[in-house]
Amino acid sequence: MIKVEGLHKHFGGFHAVDGATLEIKTGTITGLIGPNGAGKTTLFNVIAGRLPPTSGRVIMDGEDITGLPPHVLFQKGLLRTFQIAHEFSSMTVRENLMMVPPRQSGERLWNALFSRGQIAAEEAQIRAKADEVLEFLTISHIADEKAGNISGGQKKLVELGRTMMVDAKIVFLDEVGAGVNRTLLNTIGDAIIRLNKERGYTFCVIEHDMDFIGRLCNPVICMAEGKVLAEGTLEEVKNDERVIEAYLGTGLKNKLKEEQAHA
Repeated sequence: MIKVEGLHKHFGGFHAVDGATLEIKTGTITGLIGPNGAGKTTLFNVIAGRLPPTSGRVIMDGEDITGLPPHVLFQKGLLRTFQIAHEFSSMTVRENLMMVPPRQSGERLWNALFSRGQIAAEEAQIRAKADEVLEFLTISHIADEKAGNISGGQKKLVELGRTMMVDAKIVFLDEVGAGVNRTLLNTIGDAIIRLNKERGYTFCVIEHDMDFIGRLCNPVICMAEGKVLAEGTLEEVKNDERVIEAYLGTGLKNKLKEEQAHA
């Protein structure tokens, strides 16, 4: 579904993404791991159109989408979430979901003045869709809560719910587990798996929680210093010498080897 070919993103002399090449296949939940500063979020930002690449290409279903703005990619079914949830805090959880579908009739002044029946019917349909999403995510009980008052984990579920309000093809999840307790993280994981299996969503997930990655993701891609180091199952990637060195550093890696040799 997504092919990244020789992607670079430079900030002055700093190469945040340095020639990354990878593929996210349709129907997978692909994990993206790597130490802090590896370039994972910058890669997401370039793919999702928030940052222009310095060079390289992003291909989606055979179409070159390099540098297209987020609203155009949104219409093509490419969505992303963020490390810190971006909610409309003064609106209810249900209203946050109802904001998502584009080109609503009520957005036009003419319709607001002369097509109120059409607007009411459309809003009822969107509200029903939002309630279905809340039920799917098991958070119907907070539908009327102000989004600014719910927990961080619940906000992450609401962000996931937003992707369900449109026909998403691929969703990029940036540290969906950050600051989330284990119970809610399991709920989020269950929802991702169901969306993948039951609704055909393709996901790419940045996450530092290896248990979460191991439960959801195959394949797993590891980045370091802006480059792709390894790809495979989580166990294969974790046992790759280049990955071990990227996480531990050469000195600590050698120290651990010495300790194991003398054990």
